Amino acid sequence: QVQLVESGGGLVQPGGSLRLSCAASGFSLEDYPIGWFRQAPGKEREGVSCVSRSDGSTYYVESVKGRFTISRDNAKNTVYLQMNSLKPEDTAVYYCAARAPRYNSCSGYVWSYDYWGQGTQVTVSS
Repeated sequence: QVQLVESGGGLVQPGGSLRLSCAASGFSLEDYPIGWFRQAPGKEREGVSCVSRSDGSTYYVESVKGRFTISRDNAKNTVYLQMNSLKPEDTAVYYCAARAPRYNSCSGYVWSYDYWGQGTQVTVSS
């Protein structure tokens, strides 16, 4: 059974850091493009960052460039999202997703992913 599980969310003060983890079971994450998305209350789900399958190229939405870093640990079958200098506007439920392995490149579009985790809440507040 293919499953993605996010963890690492929580409450953090502005300027703080969190590291989100996306652990997979039932398949190897290294064979899939992986994306991180977030959804704030009353807003659509948006792509935050993603990493391609073979060459490891990455994408970041403009609002998180220089603050967030996506990375893979293939030995642990886990993808991470390191989030630094957090802002209140980063508050959202964060999801990881896997795109079908026939694709090499990742995508910032929700519709292009096939497997989703349940999400983890990130709240940035003083």
